[in-house]
Amino acid sequence: MAKPLRAFDFDSAIARKPGASVVKGLRAGGQEDPDFEAVVAEHDAYLDALRDAGVEVQVLEPLEAFPDSIFVEDPALVFQEGAILLRPGVGSREGETAAIAPVLRDRFGRVLELASGYVDGGDILTTSDRVMIGLSARTDRDGAESLMSCLAELGRKGEIVQTPANVLHFKSDCSLIDDTTILSTQRLAESGVFSDFETLIVPEGEEGAANALRINDHVFLGEGFPGTSALLERAGYKLVTLKTSEIAKIDAGLSCMSLRWLSQSQP
Repeated sequence: MAKPLRAFDFDSAIARKPGASVVKGLRAGGQEDPDFEAVVAEHDAYLDALRDAGVEVQVLEPLEAFPDSIFVEDPALVFQEGAILLRPGVGSREGETAAIAPVLRDRFGRVLELASGYVDGGDILTTSDRVMIGLSARTDRDGAESLMSCLAELGRKGEIVQTPANVLHFKSDCSLIDDTTILSTQRLAESGVFSDFETLIVPEGEEGAANALRINDHVFLGEGFPGTSALLERAGYKLVTLKTSEIAKIDAGLSCMSLRWLSQSQP
């Protein structure tokens, strides 16, 4: 008998090597440029961790014309049922969708496109029973409603929610760590969007830790968050800690560097 599929069961992923232009990637604050070699090292360690967790990774070549193209999660959304091409909410990133479209059409039998509006993949949290779409500076209501229609075509339920003010992406402040539990910042949990879930709240000052990533039986967590690490270990999760200090300088975290899906049912 096949075991029930979990929202974090993955065997396949797509990632993209960082180009040298990544050091000029977008950032909301005044952070200094990251070191290119350090970004490469963080990305390589991330890919190794995915493979160690049982995921086969297709690694795409860099796109120098698009500094943020290492963050492949933003221009697309993937499921076992098919893929959806998104439209990033910053003009400088719009070409990333066209660049990744042929790859997805080669890997998926169904590839849908937004009819209108803008959606960044960083605003989308997939859980066991719904796909949460966070409205933000990068994802507008028109795009969210268009995505809801695409999700329905794939047999998925969508829900439009609100990202807290001054937070880049919905998943900057949360992550699914099991089928019933969300790791969240206090400010997002207080909004009530996770009323159907158990929540674990990251300690004050460790808000960046909320962008963790559950991969099969492990939770990937950025280094430098001792309180969150202790919280998750006490709760019984198996942690893989990864350096994210350089990619954090361009407003990135663990979820945005790969597209992940389950290509076949598990025994």
